Amino acid sequence: MGALAQLTIARARDLLRAGDLTAEDLARSCIDAIESATPLNAFCASTPDRAIDMAREADRRIATGNAPKLCGIPVGVKDLFCTRGVSTQAASGILAGFVPEYESFITDRLWKAGAVMVGKTNMDEFAMGSSNQNSVYGPVISPWRRRGSTTPLVPGGSSGGSAAAVAANLCLAATGTDTGGSIRQPAAFSGITGVKPTYGRCSRWGIVAFASSLDQAGPLTKSVRDAAIMLETMAGHDSMDTTSAEIPTPEFESGLTGDIRGKTIGVPAEYRQDGMPDEIESLWETGADMLRDAGARVIRVSLPHTRFALPAYYVIAPAEASSNLARYDGVKYGYRARIEPGEGIVDMYAKTRAEGFGPEVRRRILIGTYVLSEGFYDAYYKRAQRVRTLIRKDFEAVFDAGVDAILTPTTPSAAFGIGEIPDDDPVRMYLNDVFTVTVNLAGLPGVSVPAGLDEDGLPLGLQVIGRPWDEAELLNVAYALERAAAFDAVPERWW
Repeated sequence: MGALAQLTIARARDLLRAGDLTAEDLARSCIDAIESATPLNAFCASTPDRAIDMAREADRRIATGNAPKLCGIPVGVKDLFCTRGVSTQAASGILAGFVPEYESFITDRLWKAGAVMVGKTNMDEFAMGSSNQNSVYGPVISPWRRRGSTTPLVPGGSSGGSAAAVAANLCLAATGTDTGGSIRQPAAFSGITGVKPTYGRCSRWGIVAFASSLDQAGPLTKSVRDAAIMLETMAGHDSMDTTSAEIPTPEFESGLTGDIRGKTIGVPAEYRQDGMPDEIESLWETGADMLRDAGARVIRVSLPHTRFALPAYYVIAPAEASSNLARYDGVKYGYRARIEPGEGIVDMYAKTRAEGFGPEVRRRILIGTYVLSEGFYDAYYKRAQRVRTLIRKDFEAVFDAGVDAILTPTTPSAAFGIGEIPDDDPVRMYLNDVFTVTVNLAGLPGVSVPAGLDEDGLPLGLQVIGRPWDEAELLNVAYALERAAAFDAVPERWW
């Protein structure tokens, strides 16, 4: 039965509708896979009883002959999404014991579409990280290993648990969030597909906030087609979220023709970084050749303010985090520190936050508070926002000139080992986001597609960046790239 968990959404959907598979059998396959994969630490909470109940209901809906595309499909849910009756901690000690009485907009849509929740996936605390080592549950271990090595690797972050779960066939798909690359980077590290939609395409209501002007939910899946299927359900207007756009959601799957003849693909010169590994450069060139062979015109473009994106992001994101995380004080819910006789409420606030937040979250709160403080707001935060505007205008100029999509690497390297980047070198960790943060700053859609292996046998991804609100075209270009790359490598089971 375990082999059922290896199915794609599209294949499982066809088997379910044909009566060759039941949702309950599919759910049990994933439950068994999760139970046998504890060394990965991909799930922070499993929900087997709930999954079986949901699967049985899905089987009843399928039997009526009018079931949605996701009916009966087992999915993992990042611990950032509030789920009614199931612990939601954002992988943080400060939210210990928090069990929501409501569903996030996106998970509510998934359950109404018949999807089956098999559990909550591990993540970097409050989505702050690029490795999934910053978690109160402990680090997630990638299912991949370097050829001939037993060194445990990171799955990427912050949606590392979701990426590892999909790559290891513990579920057919998972939700993630992307603030500066937290869907696309783990997708690239884990050899799967990850989509960051246009800002406002998916509601943020019921998702624990990190940086409100940057956060966007999206799917992590085994293929571009599966991503299109997931995104159709996840997207949609939500009156509870003022940043949710009232724009119709296309049928993304029906637009996957792979025909990109006559399309213009831009390759930005500024993404060629000093010290970029030759294998990343070679993969990028190969990807451009693949799209050219598929009939697209590939041209060089310029995004001149790209070099300022990373420092601007690491001013804006911590500033918004400092504001959003001010609500966690130990008074209303979550963890509360014990205070000594004679200590007051201010001491309780300070102790709760010092004990409840992990070191990376504390670091970003301190940075954010500093750049928002009197005397530094104009010098840092306001200037970073001006840079953000210039970055968005760079993209607008390229798209206005007739470019349909932009091709870049997703990450500057393959997955690295647990602990290989020391805690006292956060800038080195932040550099993992160098190719992805521009998309969030500009509010654009982006997708990472697995396209090759490095010399150690680890997956590498290519990123396609699209016009705002044009995920349909973006996914079709990604689909053409996926077909040309024909990536079929899977991690060799060691767990």
